[in-house]
Amino acid sequence: MTPLKKARTERKWRLADVCDRLRDLGENIDTGNLSRIERCEQRASPTTAEKLARVFGGDLTEIHILYPERFTTPEQGGVAQSVA
Repeated sequence: MTPLKKARTERKWRLADVCDRLRDLGENIDTGNLSRIERCEQRASPTTAEKLARVFGGDLTEIHILYPERFTTPEQGGVAQSVA
């Protein structure tokens, strides 16, 4: 599970809830795009990443959103974390 999805599900927010909060910050994104970002099928723009970090009140950074593979472990499911 990516940091973004984990943060959202821990709050029991729906994708639509996050999209509404982003809209309040001037970022127009639909639930489909947000879902693809959560599943690492689409990359967030730097602007979207910054606003997502604001929505989650500092629990996530832009790096968590732009490079989720760095924070996702195999036992969490999803993208494997590379170990250097």
